Amino acid sequence: MKETYYLEHLIERYPQLAPIRGDIAMVYEMMKDAYASGHKLLVAGNGGSAADSEHIAGELMKGFVKSRTLPEEMVSRLKAVDPGCGAVLAENLQGALPSLALTGQPGLSTAVLNDLDGKFVYAQLLYGYGQPDDVFLAITTSGNSENIYLACVVAKAKGLKVIALTGKTGGKVSRLADASIIVPEQETYKIQELHLPIYHALCLMLEEHFF
Repeated sequence: MKETYYLEHLIERYPQLAPIRGDIAMVYEMMKDAYASGHKLLVAGNGGSAADSEHIAGELMKGFVKSRTLPEEMVSRLKAVDPGCGAVLAENLQGALPSLALTGQPGLSTAVLNDLDGKFVYAQLLYGYGQPDDVFLAITTSGNSENIYLACVVAKAKGLKVIALTGKTGGKVSRLADASIIVPEQETYKIQELHLPIYHALCLMLEEHFF
């Protein structure tokens, strides 16, 4: 399968990830199962990991390496609403895997920051958006970011699956997670340098499966 190719190619390029190959495969299966059953991915992180959250959502919400042509049924529905606009939309829209980075809502985030406390921003967003069997991808290089951990607690309470993408020892977030990818590095920038090829591989594998 092409999905397996992407994982093997990742390990070939980054052999230090070989010990966690099984963890990466497990996370892929968890994400695949969630999408197959009609659920969505929520992602959050701080600093560079916040940028990674946006990056991941962007790769999943439109074509990554494939064009993701719309299903014929949707093409027909678009044209039924407006033949001209529907045809244009059908030619330009791409298939999406529902993904939301909890990082790009400054109005809501600053309201929580002002009215409550900044550490509750992601927890509040997770509480509002999360539904049972959705997946929360918690990105924290230390595994101990308080705002990410609080969001994980909410996710578990609401019945979401939690995936930790971290480094060092995995921290308290990985201990709460249903699955963890703990990259074998200790320094933040080195951890982040490995996070990117891992989530690229996951996005490629998901796209290959669904499109």
